[in-house]
Amino acid sequence: MEQLFKSILEQDKAPIVVCDMESTVLYMNPSAIARYKIDLTGRNVKSCHPAAACEKIDKVLQWFRKDRNNNIVYTFRNNEENKDVYMVALRDDSGNLIGYYEKHEYRNRETMSLYDLC
Repeated sequence: MEQLFKSILEQDKAPIVVCDMESTVLYMNPSAIARYKIDLTGRNVKSCHPAAACEKIDKVLQWFRKDRNNNIVYTFRNNEENKDVYMVALRDDSGNLIGYYEKHEYRNRETMSLYDLC
């Protein structure tokens, strides 16, 4: 089952960065590595953010901890790339916070033809 989930993440066109509770990057999908031009796996995600952004990360983590229903926060709009960025809580089967990930959602209309199997 783990391989299936990893494959889903690796096939996603949008960057995905998964962090533990200490903000250590546990996983970056190929799209994230290409987007950021560096593999940050094993490093603290805050090491590549300014102080103000690190404070926001900490505030979001506090909010995630506050209530099991606090699970997604809109964090950034990139007009150039026509995308929204979110922080999403990761929880275990008991609802305990175990980490978080960065999710990018592009708003451009898909250019691929429907069911183009060529």
